Order: sequence, then C-alpha cells, then structure tokens
Amino acid sequence: MSTTERPRILVVGGGYVGLYAARRILKKMRYGEATVTVVDPRSYMTYQPFLPEAAAGNISPRHVVVPLRRVLPKAEVLTGRVTTIDQDRKVATIAPLVGEAYELPFDYLVVALGAVSRTFPIPGLAEQGIGMKGIEEAIGLRNHVLEQLDKADSTNDEEIRRKALTFVFVGGGFAGAETIGEVEDLARDAAKYYKNVSREDMRFILVDAADKILPEVGPKLGKYGKEHLEGRGVEVYLSTSMDSCVDGHVVLKNGLEVDSNTIVWTAGVKPNPVLSRYGLPLGPRGHVDCEPTLQVKGTDYIWAAGDNAQVPDLVGRKAGNENAWCPPNAQHALRQARVLGDNVLSGMRGFPQKNYSHANKGAVAGLGLHKGVAMIVMGKMKIKLKGRLAWYMHRGYHGLAMPTWNRKIRVFADWTLGMFLKREVVSLGAIETPREEFYEAAKPAPVASAPKEKTEAKAKEKTEAKAKEKTEEKAKAS
Repeated sequence: MSTTERPRILVVGGGYVGLYAARRILKKMRYGEATVTVVDPRSYMTYQPFLPEAAAGNISPRHVVVPLRRVLPKAEVLTGRVTTIDQDRKVATIAPLVGEAYELPFDYLVVALGAVSRTFPIPGLAEQGIGMKGIEEAIGLRNHVLEQLDKADSTNDEEIRRKALTFVFVGGGFAGAETIGEVEDLARDAAKYYKNVSREDMRFILVDAADKILPEVGPKLGKYGKEHLEGRGVEVYLSTSMDSCVDGHVVLKNGLEVDSNTIVWTAGVKPNPVLSRYGLPLGPRGHVDCEPTLQVKGTDYIWAAGDNAQVPDLVGRKAGNENAWCPPNAQHALRQARVLGDNVLSGMRGFPQKNYSHANKGAVAGLGLHKGVAMIVMGKMKIKLKGRLAWYMHRGYHGLAMPTWNRKIRVFADWTLGMFLKREVVSLGAIETPREEFYEAAKPAPVASAPKEKTEAKAKEKTEAKAKEKTEEKAKAS
C-alpha cells in the first residue's frame, strides 16, 4: 500500500468502467503525479457479454476474465470491499477478504461498482435460482446442465428424468435470450453422446414479463429472435412472470406449472445496493446522479459511470427526449470510462471538463452457434441483420471490444479451434467441492463398538492380570 504524500485517486470497482478508467488515468498521468488505487472483491474484471458463450463451452473461462494486477501494474489493487465513505474526511473504509477493516484516505473518487441481479421476493428463488452476472455462475450453469443429462441418462424414474430435463429461463433481454440459445445448443450437442437422452426429451422454457424479447434490437428483430427460438423447440411465454419455484416446482402467472432442477434468472439488473451507504445523491432507481461530465452532482472530486450511474443522454435530449438517460450496456461503459479518466485528470489539474455524448451505434446478440441478430446504426440509417451474418457481427464486435490483446488473441484462438474440434461436453461439477474426495479418504475410520458382554469380559481379564502381576512382584520382594 502506498505511503507517499501524492494525491490518491480511489477507484471503487474493478469492472469494465473501473478497469478502463484506471488504465486511462495511468496512461495520461505524469510520473509521480498521483497514486491510483483500485478496490474490488475480485482480482479480475469479467467481460459479461461472453458469459453465455463460456456457459456453452465456446470460450475458456479464464479467457473471459482480465486480471487486474497484470493489466494495471502501476496501480495499487486491493482485494476487498469499500463499505462506507466519509465525504467530510475523504476517507473510505476497506473491508479486505481477511482481517479487520481499515480506513484509506483519498483525494479523488471514482464510483464504478456496476450492477447486481434484480430480483423479486419470489418463494424459492433464492434457493433454486442461478444468476448470470459472473464467470462462476456461467461455469456453474454449464456443469449443472451437463449433470442433469447425466442424471436423466442414469435413472429409470420418469419423474426424476422429466425434472432434470426441464430448463426454465426467466428474462428475455440480451442475457436471457443469449444464454438460452447457447445452452440449448450445448444440450443438443451433448445429447448425441447419451443413449437414453435426446433433444426431444428436453424442455426449454423462456419467460418474460414484457410483450417481446430482445427489445434492444427493435421489434422486428425481437420477433425474429422469438420465432427462431420457438423453431428450435423453445417455449416462449411473454407478458407473464414466475410466481414461485419452491423445491423446483415452477408456477407461472399464466397458469403453467412444471418441475425443474434448472431455473436461470436473468430478469434485469439494478445498481449495487451498497451505494446507499456512500452518502451520494441517488436517482429514483438507486443510480448515482451524475452531470454530463460524469461528476456526481454537488461534488467536484467524485465521478461515476457505467451501470451504477444515471448519466444524461445528450444525444437523445437533443432529439427532443428531455428525460433520456444512457442505457446500462458495454457500449456506453467503455466510452464513459475514457471520458471519466480524462475528466479526473482535468479536475486534478484545474482544467475544464468534457461532457459525455455518444450516439447509439446499434446492438448485436448471439443466439447460439452461427445464429444471431444485429442492428447497426449509421447516422439515420439502421441496418438489420439476422442469422449467420449477424452472428459474425456479434463475435467480431465483442471480440475486438475485449480488453487487452492477450485476451483478444485467446478468445479468437478458442473460436478458431472450435471450427475444427467438437464441443467439449464434460461436466466438472466436483470442482466446486474439490476437497470432498480427499476428506472421505483421510477422515478417521469409525471404531466398531464391541458387544457389551465381550467388553466387560476383556476389562475383567485386564484387572485380574494386573492383580496377579502385583502379587508376584510382592512375592519376589519378600
């Protein structure tokens, strides 16, 4: 940890905004001008658009994450959480992974905590649901799905088979549609290696409270995405929601009831709840309220961007929408991080700051191998693509947007190998409890209890033998 008297720029969060903002600051900062400290509970950044492909096995899990210490060698990287911020004293409280919490002074603050899954008090959701916000959840989902096929292939109980082969996905946005498309592809490929399981035995269900899926790409492409998934055997239920899923018994508001071991929750995100403890001005949905310069309203030393920030969309407002805000997506997060990094240095040096303004460039989504939708915005013209060409656009855009050339090359290498080699369908579910087998081998064996009569007889024999020895010793002594 730094002990110098240089001003400290504290970056709370090592996600997309935190990583890129810190890189920008370090790149443009003069030598010794400031200390950059990044605090995050994970020592890596996760590129979330690739989570569905990681769940399907198209990309290695390690290639979806970027190690913070490797990418930010000139920064301090602390693995922990910022629990509170004292703005009067300019001190943050750091709770490390181990040990007691401590205070860390700062001069400039960047809030980049991102978002967490938006959930509702649905009975059974906390116990049964699987999220898709982190690489751990994506790999856990992959292992879980393949384990369900193992279960179904190895039992004669029809009820167990039906529950194992029913997969429910709640949420029809990018995360939900892409994940169900990739996982259905994975299950279809894996079924070829099971004698007692076929694709026809499986049931995939997609549920969304809205009246369409993939709203980001427009109604026409959203309709195409729905029809495409239905053509692959996915049941899509719109304008409905899940009432409960206790013990895997899923009850939908439209009356449908199914039993499922797999309930994937991708129904939107919300700002990190810890923001309420920082004393910052928040919008109606819990976002940090920001100026167009990305400065937090009412401050001159705090900036915020990304999914946890409410940033005015200047392009939308010029077009007449006075209440336009930047949507929470990677396209805005990347560009906001660059402007934020520049503005932090400008604020530190006493220079004027720039407004963030960016016109939407479109959206791309993959629905499985060689399948996707894309909407490219070029000025006033919108180009809509679907099928294989849109899938190439999806991979090309996100492949190039992946941070660092190291990770770009690894991701493209995974895709290239996938063109010539078959998909891996190995479940490594035991990786979540790696010590279980060793513990079973190393724990002491239970001592068998002898019958009461034998135990008493042995104790009597020992007592008599000791008495006899004492008698003989006394006789020899005399």
